[in-house]
Amino acid sequence: MGMIEYLPHYTYEDYKEWEGKWELIYGVAYAMVPAPKIEHQRVSNKIARILDEVLEECGECIALLPVDWKISEDTIVQPDNMAYCGTIENPNYLIKAPKVIFEVISLSTALKDTNLKFELYEREGVLYYVLVHPLDKVAKVYRWKDGKYHKVCDCVEESLEFNIDVCRFRFDFSRIW
Repeated sequence: MGMIEYLPHYTYEDYKEWEGKWELIYGVAYAMVPAPKIEHQRVSNKIARILDEVLEECGECIALLPVDWKISEDTIVQPDNMAYCGTIENPNYLIKAPKVIFEVISLSTALKDTNLKFELYEREGVLYYVLVHPLDKVAKVYRWKDGKYHKVCDCVEESLEFNIDVCRFRFDFSRIW
């Protein structure tokens, strides 16, 4: 028997009662503490500002900071930054996959973001997944095609075009460092 059988299995009903910041992935609770460090927040803030600017002309998509994305009853995540397209059906959480997700990597989240969330977002068909490494000043960009992620590039100072079906935008990575 593996250890997973001994862990409690939580659902959205449990999650919505919890205090503090949490994510729930396949029924396992992940505390989002301690609060992100200053550099993490600074980079995330810059990503949010740029996303908001470039999506302004789209009309179909919006930039979002961490909000609940309820994938299933036992999987709720809060990506750092997102480009979400279409109508928001529920005022409490997203039910459809964002088109673009940026996760700002910190030492405490690196394993979860680069493995567990990578596989989860790939399975859910998130079109672009960007792993932002503030310490190394590099953003690893992946694009979903044929059911799996393919690496687009490692961006440092580059400007990259994102084609998210309903609109296209150029993101200048040099502005986030």
